[in-house]
Amino acid sequence: MFAAEFGTGQVLWSIFWFFLFFIWIMLLFHVFGDIFRSPDLGGVAKVVWSVVVILLPYLGVFVYVIARGDKMQEHAIARMQAEEEARQAYIRSVVQNEPTGA
Repeated sequence: MFAAEFGTGQVLWSIFWFFLFFIWIMLLFHVFGDIFRSPDLGGVAKVVWSVVVILLPYLGVFVYVIARGDKMQEHAIARMQAEEEARQAYIRSVVQNEPTGA
């Protein structure tokens, strides 16, 4: 009945829209994460950006990415460098504390 009328083109079209929606949700999480992790934004600015993104989601995210996309990239790079430094420090501490052969 319904499944018989639902053709391949409609299935592909539905999958396409699902993935666009999924990408949109991921972008929304990245923007909110960047808003709340940004040390260069004050509390009022974080509230304003959050309200704009909540009330005007598509326009708010689009404007945020245009206005602060470079800062988003800088924050991501700094976070990756901090993680790498922590990983290297852990590896050094494990190697230094490893007992020598029997």
